[in-house]
Amino acid sequence: MKRIKKISYLLIAFLLLFLATNTMFLPKVYASDSKEELATIFVDLAKKLKPTVVNISTTKVIKRSPFSKNWRSPFSEKDPFWEFFNKFFENAPKEYKQRGLGSGFIWDKDGYVVTNNHVVEGATSITVKLSNGKKYPAKIVGRDENTDIALLKIKIKNDIPAVTLGDSDKLQVGEWVMAIGNPFGLEQTVTVGIVSAKGRVIGSGPYDNYIQTDASINPGNSGGPLFDIHGRVVGINTAIVAGGTGIGFAIPVNLAKKVIYQLKTKGKVTRGWLGVMIQDFNEDLKQSFNYKRDYGVLVADVLAGEPAKKAGIKRGDVILEINGQKVKNSRDLLDKVADLKVGKKAEVKVWRNGKEKVFTVKVGERPGEKRIALKEKPEKKLGLTIRNITPEIAKTLGLTVKKGVLVVEVEPGSAAYDAGLMSRDVILEVNRKKVKNVDEFLDIINSLKEGDKALLLVLRNKDTFFTTLTISSS
Repeated sequence: MKRIKKISYLLIAFLLLFLATNTMFLPKVYASDSKEELATIFVDLAKKLKPTVVNISTTKVIKRSPFSKNWRSPFSEKDPFWEFFNKFFENAPKEYKQRGLGSGFIWDKDGYVVTNNHVVEGATSITVKLSNGKKYPAKIVGRDENTDIALLKIKIKNDIPAVTLGDSDKLQVGEWVMAIGNPFGLEQTVTVGIVSAKGRVIGSGPYDNYIQTDASINPGNSGGPLFDIHGRVVGINTAIVAGGTGIGFAIPVNLAKKVIYQLKTKGKVTRGWLGVMIQDFNEDLKQSFNYKRDYGVLVADVLAGEPAKKAGIKRGDVILEINGQKVKNSRDLLDKVADLKVGKKAEVKVWRNGKEKVFTVKVGERPGEKRIALKEKPEKKLGLTIRNITPEIAKTLGLTVKKGVLVVEVEPGSAAYDAGLMSRDVILEVNRKKVKNVDEFLDIINSLKEGDKALLLVLRNKDTFFTTLTISSS
């Protein structure tokens, strides 16, 4: 027994000694000299990756507004500055050049360069400057406003270093990342940080899905690459929070891959389109629709003449699946529909009044960027001033409906305000019943008790959406 104990102690001691002198079982950055090793990694990465990053300078020709000859000084021609301003504007140049700076990176050795759309949009000339100082004129191969991505092309005879692409889906919060770009025109600037969040929606477009990082990103970094610790591009640095510190956003490279491929082969991006206005459920909407599932997207409106309308999908339906794939939320639906091939048929499963239905929809082409703004509205001691819509009012305000309840004013802090109602909104339905005038609206509202929730269908500009209004007696 004593011999066995001695052998056990010897084995444990040997194992501890082995682990203490061998770090192969530990993550590399946590080895004994972790700080030095990490610093060496960043130094090596910077040296290797800088040649793949470029500076982009643009020129835009801006036309001045012409000075009106009908302009009159409040002091008439006796104004002592009349002659001065008249001659100044008459002789002033009719246009001027505006210069801009941004960043980009070499997508492949054929001379394709990736940057942000907002860096090159409207540019009359574009110059790409490599890390070795050489400059090349660039042409735009294609741009996509929805994702803020642009693809450029430069003519170059010699091989140039191109980036290696990573997998942004596998990127995890807390991982080290490196940004290289030209903030404030300071070329080849390297900053390091971590991934602080993923899947950020910042309201810049319908396909927001940003990587958030605290690696310093500033004006001029736009279009530059975000690398992981292995030197692979995982994002395109795009946006910052005004006045914020340590908050920058990058487009995931997996999204960029699909966009760049289409820009390279077709010069534009083609996306699938159903023609529905959508919104996510909140608890109030779930109760109003008696909907109990934790997935699905509510159809707020179906556009006339579009694929969904032709297939039979209606306002108030809940989209559950696209081609057998479950739809988690509106962002997920937009992504799935965008990947559908235009002209092909898709199976769309919806929930309607407690029953599931499947519709076959012929996929259309998304007509361009459409902002989907969804909010809410109400009245009766609710901080809401309303009036009937007349043909004159409809014409004056440019409304698309001739009857309904027009929101004139919303009191800050009221139930209507909390519901998101705004002046010029039009209330079309209350609890799935059409309301053509104020009397019909008030009849329904006044029949509800304090604390009840009214489901409203609201028209704002040309878009409709559902919202819930909490009835209050104060």
